[in-house]
Amino acid sequence: MIFSVPLSRILLSLAIVLLGSLVSCKGQPASTQIQTNSQGKIGGSCEGCELIFVGMPAEIRAVDTSAGWTEKGQRLLISGTIYQADGVSPAPGVVLYYWQTDASGLYAPAAGQEQRTLLHGHIRGWVKTDEKGRYEIYTIRPGAYPREPMPAHVHFFLLEPGASEAYYTEDLNFDDDPLLIAHLKKYPPENRGGSGIARILLRDGLQVAEHDIRLGLNIPNHPKAARKETGLAVGEDQPSFIPYHAYGPDKGTRTCPVCKYGRYHGLLYFVGNRPDWPAIRSWLSFLEKESTIRQQYLKVYFIYANEQNYSKALRERELENLGKELGIQRVALTFAPSVLDEETELHLNKIDATTAGVFVIYRHRRIVARFENLPPTKENFALISNTLDKTRGNYFDLQELPHD
Repeated sequence: MIFSVPLSRILLSLAIVLLGSLVSCKGQPASTQIQTNSQGKIGGSCEGCELIFVGMPAEIRAVDTSAGWTEKGQRLLISGTIYQADGVSPAPGVVLYYWQTDASGLYAPAAGQEQRTLLHGHIRGWVKTDEKGRYEIYTIRPGAYPREPMPAHVHFFLLEPGASEAYYTEDLNFDDDPLLIAHLKKYPPENRGGSGIARILLRDGLQVAEHDIRLGLNIPNHPKAARKETGLAVGEDQPSFIPYHAYGPDKGTRTCPVCKYGRYHGLLYFVGNRPDWPAIRSWLSFLEKESTIRQQYLKVYFIYANEQNYSKALRERELENLGKELGIQRVALTFAPSVLDEETELHLNKIDATTAGVFVIYRHRRIVARFENLPPTKENFALISNTLDKTRGNYFDLQELPHD
């Protein structure tokens, strides 16, 4: 019965919610979300990071079922891979500690819970990546804080093999959360370890959130910090943009590749101010074949953004003639005034105009691989094809949740 709950427990739970609402999604004070480094400590300051060790099991598996799994709420599977700093090699033996609210948005404590962990509530646990860097957490979808404009989220601390201290990575948010967009405008993400925005899919009533992490990415003082690359890094979200479609499936439109086809496996082929047309023709012919083989599971876009002697009408004719010459049917041939163009939002991709070509592969809006300046050789064709095989994932049989 509801009246059997001691008043002290009710007051404690309310206090925990209040304190939690004063903490940002990164586990840091909301007024100082972006922290300065703390004496060279990996990850900088991390409020409460020591709690990863409180109650940590002697043996941690790659799969964990949270205390919330049997409670009231939408069942959720958080599944992902933790990669090394290169964004490709798996990182085994990484401990990921998580904690979240229950379905009502409370960090409700459990009976007899360790005093130091009360702020994390009773839905907390650990996974350790297997030899392929994989992990799975079976839990329930957290609720948003009551009367607070913060989207629902799951917190993470990460402990690398051999390390004595943990650091926080990006919280997991859900792309269908109505509170998310306003929150991101007020608190731009740091993308610590990669994007924290998960695209929610559905399988037999179970929601699935795929959440990959890249060691060192946007982590201050990390000894294996990811090398700064042209464009966005593996693990970050592929942003939306609206190029002009000159030829292909969406000819004559401004269709956003990610907005319309984000649930698919996607490949973006960017070319800026240094077009090598023989190489471009070879790559497009190869990508057309890959698109035909993979059919609805792969969407390929060529984005030509040469600002030299730019003319919209000229670009349309060039790409239309190219598409007819190569017999293109599946690959979308698109263009923009330049890689820095803001009207098409192509600038969000952060592409260097001097590169001969940048290939970005994404899945569920997440960048899973990228390559620069690849000549069209047999070996590089095999590299792209094999990468598409490896990054396809196992969730193409899932349904995408409806969005407003």
